[in-house]
Amino acid sequence: MIRTSLMQGFFCLLALMLLGCSSADNEMAGGNIQAVNHTLGGINWLSVNGYRVHGGGGSSCCIIMPVKWRPGLKAHIEWEVDPDPFAKLPPLGTKEFKVAIAKAESSYQRHSATVDIPEWPGTESCDLKVHFLTCNRVKVTTACALYGRPNYPIKEPRQMKEPAVCPK
Repeated sequence: MIRTSLMQGFFCLLALMLLGCSSADNEMAGGNIQAVNHTLGGINWLSVNGYRVHGGGGSSCCIIMPVKWRPGLKAHIEWEVDPDPFAKLPPLGTKEFKVAIAKAESSYQRHSATVDIPEWPGTESCDLKVHFLTCNRVKVTTACALYGRPNYPIKEPRQMKEPAVCPK
């Protein structure tokens, strides 16, 4: 009986708190995070503002973002790169496999960057797409168009080789 009353009180309090957050400018919505790799390395995983997902491409659930864009929106991105994702490995389960995996994991590189999230019109954001570029750079977009289409804002090609010297 007491437990039921406590639960009802908790849900009433939660509902009141949510009512205070219902203005259109503060409305939030969930969306997917999509990794788009433009490099020759492999993206093992990434996180955006603490939401961690796999880096193998495609979309992963979920990130919470405002329904309406506002100035100052940033994405803090952390990611891990496998510089040789297509390395030939010995047979699974062998001692040599364990040694090769340990060696591969020791070459993984971790990076982070904070970038501005570009403005989107009205409430027309379509997930957050994170593009991994050479020189450990990233770009993000919420564009609803598909990568490679003329109206997609990020134009860099895929499979780009690292330049001999990265710009500062």
